[in-house]
Amino acid sequence: MTVTSELSHYPSTDGDLAYRDSGAGDLVVLLHSGYVDHRLFEGQTSALVEAGYRVIAADVRGHGWSANASEPFRWADDLAGLLQHLDAGPAVLIGVSMGGAIAGDTAIEYPELVRGIVLSGASVSDFKYTYEATQQVLADSLRTLHSGDVEGWLEVFLRGVAGPFRTAGDIDPAILDRMREMALHTIAKHAPGERDWHVPMTDTWPRVPEIDVPVLVVNGALDSPDLIEDAERLARTVRNGRAVRVQDTSHFPNLEKPEEFNALLLDYLRAL
Repeated sequence: MTVTSELSHYPSTDGDLAYRDSGAGDLVVLLHSGYVDHRLFEGQTSALVEAGYRVIAADVRGHGWSANASEPFRWADDLAGLLQHLDAGPAVLIGVSMGGAIAGDTAIEYPELVRGIVLSGASVSDFKYTYEATQQVLADSLRTLHSGDVEGWLEVFLRGVAGPFRTAGDIDPAILDRMREMALHTIAKHAPGERDWHVPMTDTWPRVPEIDVPVLVVNGALDSPDLIEDAERLARTVRNGRAVRVQDTSHFPNLEKPEEFNALLLDYLRAL
């Protein structure tokens, strides 16, 4: 099943934010990773709509077809604004990487809007990588991005897709092409060295015990070990958490093993 609903736009106080609204039923919101957009979840959107859910796949501010920031903002406030504008929720929030951090932040800041969260390749929003190989990828990403070396940055970005224990050559070329296309679209919206208006939440770990909705943590077994450890710690810390590792995948199990990832999502949703 292919979902072809048109993009809609929510007029926030700082520009329009894009989202795709598909299907009908209990609400699920999909939150993508950094530098890409809602298309990261094409495989998940189709499966969830077919299973009888309403699915909103949002473009985070500064990504995809959403406006860039021109003033300070927080991820959780943007998402809450969208759900309030739609008079929708509470929702299950499913986030990959940055999107998982957004899901956690929103569950802490706006618990009335959230009835469950799934974090994939994500922990709390103020998590800092300590694994040396991953730190090097992050350093190379910042260096190339700030210098305007787009081709160099793309090479680093795709190394990150592969994770610390593989190379981009180990990944399905179709996945790399898809990620490259989305990343280029987002990068084209920005200038090297421009101001980052995002205001991160701090001290989120002490607030993790406040999350009282069911939490599913899904990690690729080949992802950065420090991230896996922290994410699984989060699953143990919340009141109702569960952690799963998807073998032979890294930061994007939803792309590398979509059928297994979708089955985990649907099992989780049906149990709510």
